[in-house]
Amino acid sequence: VQLQASGGGVVQAGDSLRLSCAASGLTGSSYVMAWFRQFPGREREIVAAISRNGNTKHYADSVKGRFTISRDNPENTVYLQMNSLKPEDTATYLCAADRRYNGDYLGSLNSRDQDYWGQGTLVTVSS
Repeated sequence: VQLQASGGGVVQAGDSLRLSCAASGLTGSSYVMAWFRQFPGREREIVAAISRNGNTKHYADSVKGRFTISRDNPENTVYLQMNSLKPEDTATYLCAADRRYNGDYLGSLNSRDQDYWGQGTLVTVSS
C-alpha cells in the first residue's frame, strides 16, 4: 500500500495550491481519507476529511471557506484545493487513510488511528 502525496510548493499569501494523494494497493472507496498537517515540534492536526462516498466532509475551523477536499474513487485519488493561502498555513501536509472509522463526526479522526500515511508534501506560504 502506498499513498503518494504531491502538489506542495512555495507560494505567496493569497495564492492557491492543489494537493493530490494517489493511493495504490488499496481500494480507495473503502477508506475514509484525510489531510493532516504538521508544524515543526507539534503534533499532526487534521485539516480536512472526506467520507468513503465523498458525501460528508469535515474542515478544521482554520481552513473553512478556503480549503476544499474531494476524492475520485475510480482513480483512488484525494485532493485538497487550498485557496487564499496564509503564512500560517506553512506546514508539511500529509494524506492518510482510515479503514475502520465508522463514527458520525469526521472531525474526531485521530492521527494515531490512521492505517496508512503518505510521505508528506511541504507547503510554504510567504507573506
